[in-house]
Order: sequence, then C-alpha cells, then structure tokens
Amino acid sequence: MLSIVYGFFSALSWGAGDFTGGLAARKVGAYRSVFYSEVIGIIVVLVVVGFSGESLPSLRAWCFAMLAGAFGTLGLMLLYHSMTLGLMSIAAPVSALLAAALPVVVGSFTQGFPPFLTFLGFGFALLAVWMISQGEGVVITDVFSHLADLKLPLLAGIGFGLYFVLMHEATKTGATIWPMVASRGCGMLLIFTYMLFTRASWKVDSSAWPVITLNGILDMGGNFFFILASQSGRLDVASVLSSLFPGATVVLAWVFLHERLTRNQWVGIVSALTAIVLMTI
Repeated sequence: MLSIVYGFFSALSWGAGDFTGGLAARKVGAYRSVFYSEVIGIIVVLVVVGFSGESLPSLRAWCFAMLAGAFGTLGLMLLYHSMTLGLMSIAAPVSALLAAALPVVVGSFTQGFPPFLTFLGFGFALLAVWMISQGEGVVITDVFSHLADLKLPLLAGIGFGLYFVLMHEATKTGATIWPMVASRGCGMLLIFTYMLFTRASWKVDSSAWPVITLNGILDMGGNFFFILASQSGRLDVASVLSSLFPGATVVLAWVFLHERLTRNQWVGIVSALTAIVLMTI
C-alpha cells in the first residue's frame, strides 16, 4: 500500500514540476529552464543530505544512479527536440507510454508477474497516459501516419524507462538522498556540456527565478517519492503510477491557466483513478 501512496505523490510532484517547468520554459527557453532547475534541485538535495546524515552508498549504487541521471536527462532533451520538430501531439504520449511499459517488462522478469488486478491497472494507467496527453479529436491513426518520425519520442521513452529501472537498482540497498545527488549531478553535467557546445545563452530574467526554483524542488520531490515507492514495493507499480504525472499537469493547467480539458483528457483522468483503485485492491 505504501508503494501506491508514494507512487501517487511522485506523479503529483512530477506533474506539478512539469507545469512549473512549462511556465519557466516560456520565460527562458527549454534547456535553460531544465539546467537551472537541476542546479536548484541539487542544491536542495545537498542541504537535505547534510541534515539526514545518510552514509555514502556503494560504488555500484553510485554508478547506477549516475547512469539513471544521464539516461533521464537525455530522454528529456530528445523529447524537447522532437517537440520542436512539430511532433508535440504524439511525442509526449509515445515517450510516456514506453517509459511506463519498459519497467513493467523488466519487473515481470525480475520480480515475477504481478497479480491480475494490478496488471489490469497497468492497462488503465497506460490508457490514462495516452488519453491525458491528447487533445480533442486526436486518433491512433495519427501515430501510424508518423511512424517514420517516432524515433526521437521512442528514444526519449527508453531514456525515461531506463531511469526508472536504473534508479531502482541504485536504491536497492536503502540509500535515498545520495543517489539523487549522483543522478542529478550527472544529468546537470550533460545539459551543461550541451549548452557549452551549442553556445546557448546562459542569461535568465530575474522574474523567472521563482518558478525555476519551484520547478527544481518539485522535480526532486517526484524523484524522492519514486525512490520510496520502488523501495517499498514493485518496480513496475512504482514506475507506472509515477508515469501518471501528465494528469497532474493538465489539471493544474485547467485550474490556474483556465485551459479547457478535452473529452479525451477527462477519459484519461478517470482511467488514472481506475488504475489506482485496481492496484490498491
């Protein structure tokens, strides 16, 4: 049951983080918003680890966490790039579906098949991720018509899915905070290198700092709750529930930005609630 609760809070935190990240990206651009939010995030985690007194994890855990951070950040950069190519309507759902599905496959091999109702919950959760990410009138044939363009979203989804799997491995021994430091540090270095080679501007308007700071804190919260979820239960359950974060994003946009929720998105929200119920039975 704890895994369900932590996974739910992970989705809420990541969803709110994506909402604030979207606001930050409008002000300073996607890559700068991600980079500076990761800087804020690692500062927060370093402060927390100083108070927690958590001992350093093993070299194996450290390496797995760094790999997780690299793949997760690479997935994010590929997702943003695919969106700039005009694939926004299919990039988000395709990458999110693969990110959720990959840990299910790995979990089935490493932890055995989950109970039937939990497996059924996975189906509703995947449907939820797909529907929530769609606008009104978007149909499955749109994806098949863009099969040749799905390379980047699929690679992004693999990156996100590998983050789930590798971070689960990194935190198996009970370490929580230090793996987040390793993961975030590696991801931050990757974006820093990209911005350096592309000679991107580092300038940030002072008015953007509050939302960037909030984005960094919320994103770290999502990571923290995912780790707790995977430590207290199955990898696949934690990953699938955490992947429901688009639901929190669209609800926040509905409440604060007055964006209209489409029929597809309402179906997705109901599917997400159904998935949570099935996984708790």
